[in-house]
Amino acid sequence: MSGSPTQTKIGIGATLATAILLLLCVSSTGHATEPTPEAITTLGWWQSIWCMQRWSPYASGIGIGILSWLTFLLSNKAIGVSTAYARTSGMIDKWIEGPQVEEKEYYREYAPKVDWGWMLVAGLFVGAFLSAYLSGDFKIEVVPSLWETHFGDNPFLRLLATFVGGTILGIGARWADGCTSGHGISGTLQLIVSSWIAVMCFFVGGIVTAHLMVHLF
Repeated sequence: MSGSPTQTKIGIGATLATAILLLLCVSSTGHATEPTPEAITTLGWWQSIWCMQRWSPYASGIGIGILSWLTFLLSNKAIGVSTAYARTSGMIDKWIEGPQVEEKEYYREYAPKVDWGWMLVAGLFVGAFLSAYLSGDFKIEVVPSLWETHFGDNPFLRLLATFVGGTILGIGARWADGCTSGHGISGTLQLIVSSWIAVMCFFVGGIVTAHLMVHLF
């Protein structure tokens, strides 16, 4: 049985938007380098851009803006990331405790299921990997050089800080009902006041935290 026209429109729009986001991820991750003239001659301009370790932030920003238009136009959905993590936690909880998890008040609003937003986040991971791989920048490291310079090369300390920081960010994103994608991209382009306030707090919190970690520790 085929779906309704609305469902078909949403499905096509979500697929297209996810594909475009995947292309943006592939094109905008890494460190700034340009392909050599020889590479451009050999691969052609269209292929050579995928070998760059980073696109211009202006081009990437414009691309994300256009992607936001398309997500609203084709699927009536806004770009957001943190909700997918909430749904994932619900799916894990459901796998452990059973279907009764869906009766919890929180999961009545954010059902533990794979939806458009969840697939978008999956695309982010795939796009980031392809970007690093195609540009030759892919590597596995537990302790980045910048962290080692300030805090040493203890991998346990690095992993602990990553876990604690990620947990705090996750709680904050759900508390604020949005993350840097939901508020910073989708909310600000709609001129939502709470989103602009949230983005200001993101920047202030990031700057203060960076200074505290570098100068006090």
